[in-house]
Amino acid sequence: MRSRIFGAFLFLVCGGLRAADDLAQRVVLLANSDDRDSVRIAEHYAAARGVPRENIVALPMARGETVSWADFIRTIWEPLEQRLVAAGWIDAIPMHLVDAAGRTKYAVSGNRISYLVVCRGVPLRVLHDAALYVPNAPLTDRSIFRTNAGAVDSELSLLARPNYPINAFVSNPLFRDDRPMPLEREQVVKVSRLDGPTPEDAMALVDHAIEAEKTGLLGRAYVDIGGIDRTGDQWFESVVKQLEALGFDTQVDRARSTFPVGVRFDAPVLYFGWYAGKPVGPFTLPDFRFPPGAIALHIHSYSAATVRSKNDNWVGPLVARGVTATVGNVFEPYLQLTHRPDLLLRALARGDTWGDAVYYSLQVLSWQTMAIGDPLYRPFAVEFSQQWERRAELPLRLGGYVTVRKMKELEDAGRDDEALALARQAQRERPSVIVGLALAERLQAGGQVKEAATALGFVAFLENYPADEWTLMHQAAQVLVQCEDAPSALKVYRNLLGTRSLPAELKRSWLADAREAAMAAGDRVQADAWRKEFAELPDAANAGK
Repeated sequence: MRSRIFGAFLFLVCGGLRAADDLAQRVVLLANSDDRDSVRIAEHYAAARGVPRENIVALPMARGETVSWADFIRTIWEPLEQRLVAAGWIDAIPMHLVDAAGRTKYAVSGNRISYLVVCRGVPLRVLHDAALYVPNAPLTDRSIFRTNAGAVDSELSLLARPNYPINAFVSNPLFRDDRPMPLEREQVVKVSRLDGPTPEDAMALVDHAIEAEKTGLLGRAYVDIGGIDRTGDQWFESVVKQLEALGFDTQVDRARSTFPVGVRFDAPVLYFGWYAGKPVGPFTLPDFRFPPGAIALHIHSYSAATVRSKNDNWVGPLVARGVTATVGNVFEPYLQLTHRPDLLLRALARGDTWGDAVYYSLQVLSWQTMAIGDPLYRPFAVEFSQQWERRAELPLRLGGYVTVRKMKELEDAGRDDEALALARQAQRERPSVIVGLALAERLQAGGQVKEAATALGFVAFLENYPADEWTLMHQAAQVLVQCEDAPSALKVYRNLLGTRSLPAELKRSWLADAREAAMAAGDRVQADAWRKEFAELPDAANAGK
């Protein structure tokens, strides 16, 4: 019996590895031969994922992010299509005809490309060309769709369906299709991009993905719902339900504004939100970083108008801060035609690759959307049960989130005592701020104040905190004060407020709490010093003047 079970397990594992290898063998990379960094990114990806080097297609093209239709056809579409057909990636017969956009006409019967990976250096978006505009009824009956501007990657999605009308958009046959037929799959070339403010940022996307696939997603989930449209809010409410069903420690903000800078925002391995023009709040903290494998999505009309900036729009800044995968829009897409966050998460959670999930969640092609990240990335390749079994091997800082997730699983099953026992054991074996705070809060709620303080008191001996943990440490200090361990809270505040890069906005909001902790600890000298420091800080209204 054991041998049969082991044999079945080995078959599944080996079958999964063979499937992954097959996908990698069928990845095609597109790079700009006039940009050495573009080629270097392609070579880095091929080496990391085992993609044959001959699958790299390097073409001379403009190095800017924006390209005209004429240059797009001449330098990207036509030479790429010819190379793909010649190599047998697309099964097609060329005709001695061109369409109105100047593209060679083909009779296509399918394609065998798993994913097309577009590397930094390839233009990002195609400008509207009035000379190529012709009505595309009934779509262009609405004025908002009378355009042929679009994302380069979205246009390349239709390489196996050439001669499509370039005005307005084309329906995506893979949208919400759980089991697409071969004919539907072969109409679409799934495209994802390795891009960002720097070449190193672009290469890190695959490194982060491979690292995260070894451990699974480690961290918390955050959903910012208060947007500008009821439909979008409904999508995000669905995301919340899915995250809770998956067992993630999830924080939800339903205010009309986005997450404020002082909110708890540690280890955001999953982030879904809208509607700001560029990163605000916790994302603006100095040296803020996402954990490995992080997936972040912020809906905004021009979230990917450029991906070369560390501060403008959303996609570039997210990549610069270490995100592993994200999506965006190069021009106004209109809400219904963006990537659906609820469908994206649904596909990923069931084990789909990033490349498959992106197209499952997207209603149209030849439009304004694009995806950033390694299309082979499977964020849920490691199940939670496997994470739990291997918890001793996980990184110390992030491993605590697995324990908190296990505590939540036990509590959801009505086994609160077991959850507490588990947290106590975890703290004895591998003390963690995350677990310590979760344990202390539960003990405090149950009236076990002294034990709560003991569970969290060790944080007083920590000296350096990552930027995403500043608010977490402030929260820990508050719990310590409430649990009558003001001396430990005082040590935390000294370390926290002594952080040189701590923004004045946070320091101002926390000095009053720190002063109360000093008073409770009987340290009037420190309390008076913090009172004076507070008085000398510019008030919030004048801080930016």
